[in-house]
Amino acid sequence: MLKKVLSFFVLSLLTLCAFAQESASFNPETLIIDVPTAAVLDKYQASLMTRTYANGSVMESLDFGVIPQVNIGLSLAVYELVGNSDDIKVLDPDFQVKWKLYDGSLYLPAIAIGYDGRRYGYDRRSKEYMDDRKGGYITFSREIFTPGLDASAGVNLSDFDRHDVYFFAGAAWQIKEWAALLAEWDNINNMRDSRLNLGARFAVTPSLSLSGAVRRIGRGDENERILQLRYVTNF
Repeated sequence: MLKKVLSFFVLSLLTLCAFAQESASFNPETLIIDVPTAAVLDKYQASLMTRTYANGSVMESLDFGVIPQVNIGLSLAVYELVGNSDDIKVLDPDFQVKWKLYDGSLYLPAIAIGYDGRRYGYDRRSKEYMDDRKGGYITFSREIFTPGLDASAGVNLSDFDRHDVYFFAGAAWQIKEWAALLAEWDNINNMRDSRLNLGARFAVTPSLSLSGAVRRIGRGDENERILQLRYVTNF
């Protein structure tokens, strides 16, 4: 099983590298940490994102700009891949899609709708996730107050059967050309289930960024440190 998982990761990376070019257009930040922005990949852009998080888990997300303003992607996570465990578990694959409805103006924010099936915090004993998927969402993004401070906010419906509506908000402050501070309040429905996440993102190259963050701040043992690598290219 491990060979199959590693083969998937390597194949994804080699596929991107085979068609890779230095991205001629901008590198859109489609997520702050977990909060979706209204940004989308350009047509013929691709993003490969690797996130390591609790219990030695690794998630690989592959997204494509297939037509103007529309992105689709697939994610696969492996529980206890990092570390000494020989009992790793491949979790169910998830998918994501985003459609940017409006580019924004001087007075109005950019608007996007989408679906994000990614979930985190898997518990092997209960076979449940600590975090629900974001599910269907609408997000609004724009620069606020000062150049380099981009904010996003919106609502999501995680489970279409329960009909529980959640809110989210976040911001990325570009303090240097190569560094940004990240903050978000996610999964807002009640205080107990909401998540405060803080982090930073560093541009290694115009196409490669490295992010570190702490999720669920103030939740004791539920606090989670993550490390994320994202590569954007043209194909």
